[in-house]
Amino acid sequence: MEDWEFEFEWLKVRHYIKDQFDKSTLPDLNAILFLIGIQELGQVKNTWTKEEKQDLMHVATCQLLSQRGYYTLEGLDHDGWPHYKLARRIPAISLEDQEKLLRELIIEYFNAPFSEEE
Repeated sequence: MEDWEFEFEWLKVRHYIKDQFDKSTLPDLNAILFLIGIQELGQVKNTWTKEEKQDLMHVATCQLLSQRGYYTLEGLDHDGWPHYKLARRIPAISLEDQEKLLRELIIEYFNAPFSEEE
């Protein structure tokens, strides 16, 4: 995928989420990770603690990286939180490349339901 296509797809995801939640601004990477974490947890609350927000972003990151085989879902704990285990070592990459990888995986995450409908 060329850079302009990647940026276009990333912008589409951000606009989709903005529209779904009727927000006035586009969400950033962290906000999207938080939302994916909530989706994967399957629980909605009005307020989350700072630790819960960090845990939700961790769940999202593990789920996204599981799309490439880096993590596998071990199961749920007694509170329903998903737990992942490292399946294979993640290569050392720059912070910029880490962010790009997460954005790419988020695009795949949001496009997956649409590709299954075709």
